[in-house]
Amino acid sequence: MKFNRKGLADEQLIDLYKAILKPRMIEEKMLILLRQGKISKWFSGIGQEAISVGVTSAMEHEEYILPMHRNLGVFTTKGIPLSRLFAQFQGKMSGFTKGRDRSFHFGTQDYKIVGMISHLGPQLGVADGIALANKLKENGQITAVFTGEGGTSEGDFHEALNVAAVWDLPVIFIVENNGYGLSTPTSEQFRCEQIAHRGKGYGMEAYTIDGNNVLEVYNTIASLRNDLKKNPRPILLECMTFRMRGHEEASGTKYVPQELMDEWAKKDPLENFEQYLKEEKVLTDEQIEAFRADNKKEINDGLEAAFSEESITANTDMEMGDMYKPYTIIPKKPETHKKTNKRFVDAVSDGLRQSMQKYDKSVVMGQDVAEYGGVFKITDGFIEEFGRERVRNTPICESAIVSAAMGLSINGYKAIMEMQFADFVSSGFNPIVNYLAKVHYRWNQQADVVVRMPTGAGVGAGPFHSQSNEAWFTHTPGLKVVYPAFPSDAKGLLSASIEDPNPVMFFEHKALYRSVYEDVYDDYYTIEIGKANLLKEGKDVTIITYGAGVHWVLEVLENNPSISADLIDLRTLVPLDEDAVFDSVRKTGKAIVLHEDCMIGGFGADLSALITENCFESLDAAVVRSASLNTPVPFAADLERNFLPKERFEQQLKNLLAY
Repeated sequence: MKFNRKGLADEQLIDLYKAILKPRMIEEKMLILLRQGKISKWFSGIGQEAISVGVTSAMEHEEYILPMHRNLGVFTTKGIPLSRLFAQFQGKMSGFTKGRDRSFHFGTQDYKIVGMISHLGPQLGVADGIALANKLKENGQITAVFTGEGGTSEGDFHEALNVAAVWDLPVIFIVENNGYGLSTPTSEQFRCEQIAHRGKGYGMEAYTIDGNNVLEVYNTIASLRNDLKKNPRPILLECMTFRMRGHEEASGTKYVPQELMDEWAKKDPLENFEQYLKEEKVLTDEQIEAFRADNKKEINDGLEAAFSEESITANTDMEMGDMYKPYTIIPKKPETHKKTNKRFVDAVSDGLRQSMQKYDKSVVMGQDVAEYGGVFKITDGFIEEFGRERVRNTPICESAIVSAAMGLSINGYKAIMEMQFADFVSSGFNPIVNYLAKVHYRWNQQADVVVRMPTGAGVGAGPFHSQSNEAWFTHTPGLKVVYPAFPSDAKGLLSASIEDPNPVMFFEHKALYRSVYEDVYDDYYTIEIGKANLLKEGKDVTIITYGAGVHWVLEVLENNPSISADLIDLRTLVPLDEDAVFDSVRKTGKAIVLHEDCMIGGFGADLSALITENCFESLDAAVVRSASLNTPVPFAADLERNFLPKERFEQQLKNLLAY
């Protein structure tokens, strides 16, 4: 192994040596504790430390790094106290996740580290978002994100690199190519000779370096970082290395040929660097012993503190309370009472525009949202007012853009993403339900993201542009789900959703866009999320619905003036205004829930169960659900009418009243 100090002072070389020694000694201690049964699991990075240490040492403290579970050297080089790190490994309160996640599945703003999730890929898009925020701030900072060679087969890798290239984002994608994805060799993972060769396809620079040579890693990152500060762009950096332990200790290494293990053992990053420094008269045996003694004491002290800390006792109030970032909801009233008659679509656009005016650090992203104004023209004219930096056309890659929205939030921005159609959210499902929804609960990081969802049938758009999929997200703890039925609610609730620092899925029914009009305040205002609206009062039955269903019910009640009903427009599904529902049902004694979604698994099932559990003694009949057929949404007009519950609802309501 050839080392080139490139003008680095002796003190810098010593610092790099100490930085690479510490994670090695921690790892060796962890393996002992694992055999003793004192820790439950360990993902070893022995043999790969030079990459983590070299990258982190070459970056500034305020620059974000997104490591993987074999990057202990990132955490130690960033200076995280070992007592907290060990407490995290043991699920103790003084760790970073309050016992809710293990090992390196956490982040910390104090140290500008954003930890991985087990799905691996989304963090690459998150790095894009962090880098985009840096570019918008013009602060000259770069972002470094790690993945393994196995992770480069995930779609998120390709999406994230493509977005970074198109947007010229200052991010370095670091691929630790250690030869195996668990037990699968690279020969069974990809056909290109080197992963770096993929960079050309994305129009970005790419390099392959010796990941076991800490000086080569450090000097490469330092050089790239200085260049990217002046000329922002993405870089793909492949670091060749080897994992000397199993994927995790239980899996072993029997699948690796012994000659390969022997070959890479000779390339040990610590031993080779140590020998080089001794030959250069920079390091002595006495210094090595002193450094080891200091590390041993620090490790033992940290372990003692972590082991002596009491185990966490479950507190349900705390668990539920940490699902969302605390946020005081103070509805904002309009400054004047001037109103203009607006369509639903115009009210949405109005709320979005005024929110972007209110928050300079807000970005709208989506397919065709810039010059074209979006397929529904919600953002028509926005680019002239806010510019291309804040109104961003995206490639067709929902997963990467959701992840980038998360990255923007981490780096201090509000992100509003438009799904071209709610149906397409399935392509971005993973980062929504596994990242946005869980990130505050896991490590106290807000996800200041609104995902706008043009939804619903009734416009002859067929199976892939008409689904009502709100129940996918009401089932996911950590998300808020908003679904207005009127223009005034759409504007006020969208503004409130953008104000809210928590992730909001904001559903907008396409059939209402240009068919429903209402007088709407011209000024900026918000409506409290989580409050239903009692549109009509009656004594015989409670009708609970949202979205287009509200207008179907109003039509039925207008045609049947003898029906005395409470009509509740939920407006928000999560959080749910349970009091409004229960108070009404206890008064009327009968309830029917109407929604456009299919019957099985629809939100009405939860409402029915809640009503039955909480209002059973007040009920005079079973709760009725009125919903669409359990089929995909058909295209032909008559088939679509038959699919939707609109024409069945009236008879179901009358049957309930007659019971």
